Amino acid sequence: MNIARLVFNPLMENTYILWDATAECIIVDAGAFSERENTLLEEFIARHSLRPVKVVATHGHFDHTMGVGFVKERYGVEFVCSAKDNFLIENAATSAGIFGVKTGAIPLPDTDIDTLEELRFGETSLRIIPTPGHTPGHVSLYEPQSKIVLTGDTLFRESIGRTDLPGGDYSWIMRSIIDRLLPLGDEVKIYPGHGEESDIGHESLYNPFVTEVLNNEINYKN
Repeated sequence: MNIARLVFNPLMENTYILWDATAECIIVDAGAFSERENTLLEEFIARHSLRPVKVVATHGHFDHTMGVGFVKERYGVEFVCSAKDNFLIENAATSAGIFGVKTGAIPLPDTDIDTLEELRFGETSLRIIPTPGHTPGHVSLYEPQSKIVLTGDTLFRESIGRTDLPGGDYSWIMRSIIDRLLPLGDEVKIYPGHGEESDIGHESLYNPFVTEVLNNEINYKN
């Protein structure tokens, strides 16, 4: 599986394009903000002769979904996201305004990702891992052969996603990380929704939020 990152919109959000030898691809967290960014996305897809089959969001925040409308219209694909985050999509314009960003209406999902166990494109299958906490419907996407996990805004390099926004919960996000992401293995590479890549092993050692919880659990057991 191949993966490419395009950084879009004023919040410097990571939009990912995933494809395999069949040239089918999915677009994850389509955050294109302007005509220029839409063109950059379109040119990348054309340059690599890719065929989009889905646009997927790890969660419903506006910076990860504001490009969905363009992708759906341009390529005629379905939008896949958790219905638990529909309230965030429906209020995207208000949320974006708080950050000084203007966005139009964003379509609701065609398919609720919570009804699926995996996402398929070409010869590739991505395991869907529920990782609530940043939002109620947040998911991470794991490809075991490549040992890659797209963590959205759950786990960043040496940080975690915010939990002070509507629907956020700190205890949920930490349990998602400790119980569902760390067990994937130290060698698994992390592709987050903002910032640079990392891996599970690095975060287990150097992420202050993670080490605090792990140390507390060790002390509790002792």
